[in-house]
Amino acid sequence: MEDLEVLAFLSQSLQPLIKNGFNHKNPDTDPEYLRESDPLIGQSRASSLIQALIEKVKDTDAPVFIYGESGTGKELIARSIHERGARRKGPFIAVNCGAIPDHLLESELFGHAKGAFTGALRDKTGLIEEANGGTFFLDEIGDLSLPLQAKLLRLLQEKEIRRIGETKTRRVNVRFVSATNKNIEREIEQGNFRIDLYYRLRILTIEVPPLRERRGDVSLLVDHFLEKYCREMRRERAYFSPRALELLMSYSWPGNIRELQNEIQRCLILSRDEGLIKEDSLSAELNPQKESSPIVSYNFLEAKAEFEKRFLNQALLRFGRNKSRTAQEIGLSRQGLFNLLKKHNL
Repeated sequence: MEDLEVLAFLSQSLQPLIKNGFNHKNPDTDPEYLRESDPLIGQSRASSLIQALIEKVKDTDAPVFIYGESGTGKELIARSIHERGARRKGPFIAVNCGAIPDHLLESELFGHAKGAFTGALRDKTGLIEEANGGTFFLDEIGDLSLPLQAKLLRLLQEKEIRRIGETKTRRVNVRFVSATNKNIEREIEQGNFRIDLYYRLRILTIEVPPLRERRGDVSLLVDHFLEKYCREMRRERAYFSPRALELLMSYSWPGNIRELQNEIQRCLILSRDEGLIKEDSLSAELNPQKESSPIVSYNFLEAKAEFEKRFLNQALLRFGRNKSRTAQEIGLSRQGLFNLLKKHNL
């Protein structure tokens, strides 16, 4: 009889966790976790630190340098600095330095005069000039050529630009934010990046940790992207099965947030209109053993033990393996949780 009561209790506790994708939010203290503009949706210490840094730097005009692996959301951070800051009424213009050939990038950044080179059929305003009064974001700044680095350094020092083919200078009022996934100190040692430009750009620095170092944010990001893409696909809200969610939480995410985002889109497409996304919808990287949903056991004791193990594993993952907090959140006493963990050798 006692076992039946425990199973009934755990069933009631599990239902809201599955429904909410383990996204345990307090609307009074965390009302904006899922805002589209939030650069780091999450409650990890690293995410909180970055949010605090954004608040400190958003209203200054000093350049901001953002460093982090590819896919960690560096442009979102730059955009958030702009949208929350004093320049939010001005334009936000972003350029990826590695995506435009060098011979075209100078014209794109600084503009040109009619007849400055073959094909220059009219005067062109550069993107930096178009960002006047706002924020200019240079992504992958480590790919910028040395000649363009020199021109950018002069711009940062003099606050003025000269279009290609012109002799006059033009004043600009632009806040610069730059980002890279390269080790700039190493690039400087190899002669690929100017040290004077580096110090000019990195007056304020924000380092973005990879997703594997803030696993506590994964469940919130999963919930965010599920809601976002279900809405875009005009389908009913979907949820991951407990085992699929466990695989998502334990994966190292080398591609960071971008990889997680792509994985969720893929799962939603493969699961069609099913409300529950099972582990066999996950990619081979996340599910290398090609696990599929197990056949339901009709042996009560086996089913109960499997249920308890899955539930406890998921709850511990959700609450950062903090046993005291886990016990509190799922409604067990601390000793009651310890007894269950010992019983299942967890």
